[in-house]
Amino acid sequence: MNNIEDNIIRWLREYINNSNAKSFVIGISGGIDSALTSTLCARTGIKTILVSLPIYQNRSHLERANKHINDLKNKYGNVESLEVDLTKTFDVFSSNLKSNELANANSRSRLRMTMLYHIATIHKGLVVGTGNKVEDFGVGFYTKYGDGGVDISPIADCKKTQVWELGKHLGVSQKIVDAEPTDGLWNDGRNDTDQLGMTYAELEKAMENKQDPNYKKYLEIRR
Repeated sequence: MNNIEDNIIRWLREYINNSNAKSFVIGISGGIDSALTSTLCARTGIKTILVSLPIYQNRSHLERANKHINDLKNKYGNVESLEVDLTKTFDVFSSNLKSNELANANSRSRLRMTMLYHIATIHKGLVVGTGNKVEDFGVGFYTKYGDGGVDISPIADCKKTQVWELGKHLGVSQKIVDAEPTDGLWNDGRNDTDQLGMTYAELEKAMENKQDPNYKKYLEIRR
């Protein structure tokens, strides 16, 4: 785990120095991917802005996010935070058009992306993506121009199991590590397994082994 951590932190420092940016800007959801990514950014020593962007957010998700933000701020002097409640913005946006659940879920993600770039522009920052090798770069489980709209993706080469392991290694809250993965974009509270039809552990095995019984299902999801 130390090698992975050191390599990502070194890469982050090199990238931001070469880009002439001054900060990292990251949306914090209360899940493991954003928790790990923000911790790695914080450990660079470079200004890191953690942003909470609730839109009808599940209370437990928001509590986990806020605790993680406070933990990093207490531990690292280069960490700052902002909270921008986008619920009213979303209401205006969605109430003026006929809509459905999928459109609303994607619009939530895209509104958050817009706000992250607004903040990044003010602070001369890079918007940091939280996608991992399985979720975003394996089966494409993200919103186009939403959470997929980022400048860099530090954990893009990490499998989900590595994300959990590295999170534990870096002291991410056990509540976050143990939390059921979810994008938090649906009113009915559906999680990632509900949407994908497979757990991340199952997806990883299928990605790595064509003989796996779930390989065909994995290909269908990836399409």
